[in-house]
Amino acid sequence: MSLNSYQNVDREQLAKDLNEIHQQALARMGEEDIQHLKKMERWGQICSLLGYGTAWIFPNPISALLISQGSFTRWTQMTHPIVHKGYDKIEQVPNRYKSKVFAQGWRRFIDWPDWITPAGWHQEHDVLHHYNLGEKLDPDHLQHNMEWLRQSATPMWIRVIVVGIFTAVWKILYYTPRTHKELVISQTRQQGKANPEITRLQAWSLFSQQGRALWFQSILPYATFRFVVVPLLFLPLGTFAATNVLLTSIMAEIFTNMHAFLVIVPNHAGDDVMMFDEKGKGRGEYYLRQILGSVNYPTGSDRNDFFYGWLNYQVEHHLWPDLPLRQYQYVQPLVVEVCKKHGIPYIQESVFKRLLKAVDIMIGRTSMLKPKMA
Repeated sequence: MSLNSYQNVDREQLAKDLNEIHQQALARMGEEDIQHLKKMERWGQICSLLGYGTAWIFPNPISALLISQGSFTRWTQMTHPIVHKGYDKIEQVPNRYKSKVFAQGWRRFIDWPDWITPAGWHQEHDVLHHYNLGEKLDPDHLQHNMEWLRQSATPMWIRVIVVGIFTAVWKILYYTPRTHKELVISQTRQQGKANPEITRLQAWSLFSQQGRALWFQSILPYATFRFVVVPLLFLPLGTFAATNVLLTSIMAEIFTNMHAFLVIVPNHAGDDVMMFDEKGKGRGEYYLRQILGSVNYPTGSDRNDFFYGWLNYQVEHHLWPDLPLRQYQYVQPLVVEVCKKHGIPYIQESVFKRLLKAVDIMIGRTSMLKPKMA
């Protein structure tokens, strides 16, 4: 789509066509979706069990990759759709798969042990990112967030190295403090107070209220669970075994960061993806922006989709974040046909090709598109 044709899309008809697909998907939801979710959960659990079941022998990348895939699955294929209320509408769904129960309270370390708190993830991702996609209020807007690197005087090759290092630690350096920050701002606003103005250093400082909350609600609980409690469980096998599990767990954490970066960051970035200066209005405009601001990877089978964490259906997920995982396989080809009907570009490419485009945005080699507003 040329920028000039952005205004020519029939928003009203687009909304009708996509609403019809959504209603079809909602009508299809049922027991099969629950069984499918349980299957994905089992696959992730098997990866974790195999990983930890071999990690004690010696630190190795195979065990680390299996542990990493298990952690990645808990985030992308359990937490992500469940917190989005993807299974709440299914009457027979067990309570543990409902948004009000999953990962709440003590269940956090059963359902989703992670750096990120469930409440922080919901506010930053479900609320702000999804309903401000590509706009200045989108906390995950890659081009805006990377202006410090894009505008720097640093040579391009050094910028690439910086991005490479960032991929290994981005969950703790970016997502954890960012989700916590957005949660604090939301809670403060609800209390009728002014938003706290703190520096990035203060956000991590134990001498600030937000910093203490970040450490005691996010960082220390997860670090203790993953790098202390779990390795100690292997002490009966000896100190050497427990040390091996610790080292493999650290390796797995790096792999999880890199895996998540690979499939998450390129979803909304590239010189062929749109960003927006103004707030959109109406259902049709909302739908259009989700399509023009999102990118898909290869889709079509459980085995393929499992390793992408179902983030390869990013267009469909942003259109309808309340759908169960299995339904995205059903609606994806229907959305493609609607896009063809309305002359809307539907981007679906290799994740590695999209990664290169995202890195180009991060280092300032290219910039995202902007529609020409009437």
